[in-house]
Amino acid sequence: MRVDHHPMDVETMRTTARRLLADTAEPPSPEDLETLTLQLRGHIMVAIPEVEAAAHRLAEDDIPGACALACVGEARLRLGTTPHNDTLPAGIAHAQRLARMVNALCDHHENLRPD
Repeated sequence: MRVDHHPMDVETMRTTARRLLADTAEPPSPEDLETLTLQLRGHIMVAIPEVEAAAHRLAEDDIPGACALACVGEARLRLGTTPHNDTLPAGIAHAQRLARMVNALCDHHENLRPD
């Protein structure tokens, strides 16, 4: 069976995260929030194997690699979480946590790239 490879589009991932994290970000509508949350979850699902593979190419005692693997573990946990309740503020806070995770995974992806 062939598995399609979907490389990280860091620019798109960061743009999606900025929609929730920028100082000038407007609170999304419930419909937009649902879409953003699904996009962020998808970005995390794409980023996890990419960052993990890059970290595993490094020496076992490599500190940036170990930090990246810790972030991957946290990202997996974050995918299993939901908002604390069904209010719009709780949904926005949850999506912002996902957005920060997307940014962290993008940072690790960029830091672990070979020069």
